[in-house]
Amino acid sequence: MKPLDSVKGKGNLWIFGYGSLVWKPDFAFKMSKVGFIKGYKRRFWHGDTFYRGDEEKPARVATLIEDEESCTWGVAYEVTDSQIEGSLQKLNLREVVLGGYITETVEFIPKEKGQGALLALVYIATSDNPIFLGPASVKEIAAQIATCSGSTGHNIEYVVRLAEFMRLYCPEVEDEHLFSIESAVLNIFHDCGGIEPPDQKSILPGAT
Repeated sequence: MKPLDSVKGKGNLWIFGYGSLVWKPDFAFKMSKVGFIKGYKRRFWHGDTFYRGDEEKPARVATLIEDEESCTWGVAYEVTDSQIEGSLQKLNLREVVLGGYITETVEFIPKEKGQGALLALVYIATSDNPIFLGPASVKEIAAQIATCSGSTGHNIEYVVRLAEFMRLYCPEVEDEHLFSIESAVLNIFHDCGGIEPPDQKSILPGAT
């Protein structure tokens, strides 16, 4: 059974976002829930040659790496009925065609108490992808992010907005990888007198 087939229900589908989807879903959805998935850690190990970088300077964006001891926080979006086809078409172009991600199914656990686990579709970039960049030190990742921009903006915006989401919606969670990269990137700009970080106000969807 294909991952997509396994999450298609009778008129509704949940999609889990852990990168730019947490603050810029760009598709129609009925509702959203903040929560987490187990068995994966978020890492800036994937390349982006379109949205936040280009062929000469690939950006660093997030993917999920399997790790039994970890969990990754993000947002799950429910799309229903007529929203499903259009949403999946947009995500296929954004995440698969241009991003190089594949689809998997995961168990999403909402942060809100009393809510049961949900089966959700998630997009993951694996090491066999041509633009997968792999692990690097925080310093190396930050230096790469500081020099990259693409069709939707600077690579630093991706990092800052994702970190801001975590602080606003998951303040009790310490995402060491994300926050250490954000700190290193901002230090580069402050030390060099570079561009200002993006405005962090009103950047997130109406997550509940």
